[in-house]
Amino acid sequence: MQETVATAAPRQSGQVSAGLLYGLRIVVVAQAASLLVAASLAGQAVGAGEAMREAHVMAGMVVHLVALVQVVLAVLVWRPGRGAGWPALASVALLVVGMAQHVTWLWLGAHVPNGVVLFGLITAMLVWTWSPRAAVRR
Repeated sequence: MQETVATAAPRQSGQVSAGLLYGLRIVVVAQAASLLVAASLAGQAVGAGEAMREAHVMAGMVVHLVALVQVVLAVLVWRPGRGAGWPALASVALLVVGMAQHVTWLWLGAHVPNGVVLFGLITAMLVWTWSPRAAVRR
């Protein structure tokens, strides 16, 4: 008696999983929105009291939480999804630079440029995730 083993053939469609890519798109938009909120609260915190500073810190924590989810999804799009790898690296950079924001909050000479880097990275991620190129497998 001959035994046959059925194995699942690898996906050859040339497209990254639509669910993974859609999830990454949603998280990147959430990350951009949370960065905008944190930046607007930072501007208000400069002239206002302690309450606005606390709101800015809380918004920064939301940025970190969203960044963690973004790293996971970007890695899933890259490795099992066989998508581009640079968004995973950019997501890790967003997380690291975002955490550096907490360390440098007293030094505006470092805090403000870090914020600019965050906006540059999230802009690149927004453009890439919503482009048709994001769905192409590597």
